[in-house]
Amino acid sequence: MLEFDMVSKSFWTGTQRKVILDRVSFRVELGHSLGILAPNGTGKTTLINMMAGLEKPDEGEIRRGCRISFPLGFMGGVVPKISAMENARYIARLYGLDPDYIEAFCRWLCNLGEYFDQPLGTYSSGMRARFSFALMLALDFDIYLIDEGMPGSTDVEFNRKAGEILRERLATTTVIIVSHSPDILEKFARSAAVLMNGKLYMFDTLEEAKELYDYETQG
Repeated sequence: MLEFDMVSKSFWTGTQRKVILDRVSFRVELGHSLGILAPNGTGKTTLINMMAGLEKPDEGEIRRGCRISFPLGFMGGVVPKISAMENARYIARLYGLDPDYIEAFCRWLCNLGEYFDQPLGTYSSGMRARFSFALMLALDFDIYLIDEGMPGSTDVEFNRKAGEILRERLATTTVIIVSHSPDILEKFARSAAVLMNGKLYMFDTLEEAKELYDYETQG
């Protein structure tokens, strides 16, 4: 379970205060994946980071009653100066998991060859994204957080393997994905919400959410 209770979040841009959330309350139960539609610039990444605990609310409370992943593409928990192999084993220990299994899983899924044993600081953005996604799948969370704005991978084989694993996980786990595209949400969620002007409007179906989203964004 993930629950926001009267949560507010805003930033000072230098000229005005940008409101991301204004006393927003909602709850995501395990087994009920949620897609959130949000126009660009409304705070998609901030919302995902708050779910993961990477950013704190200005007001209100965020309750986490299960294992929630870091956002897909987030690299804040890894050390650039050491290799993917060393990072995988280090993070496995943090989560109390078998380092041999986590290393082997990431090495197989990433398919980075000799680069897996080289410092992450030498990786391209695509290689870093592959390692981050592999690590997220290896740790086996209850809720997976996906920010459409995170860097992705252009490696076809990796996308195929990772996509198959994620589809299998959907049978037993929950996904929260934030995007400005309804088409992307259709692959992951049945229920949906719309983030707009600091408010989060919850709907039982993606079609209902799309009606409000299209009306507000297309006039």
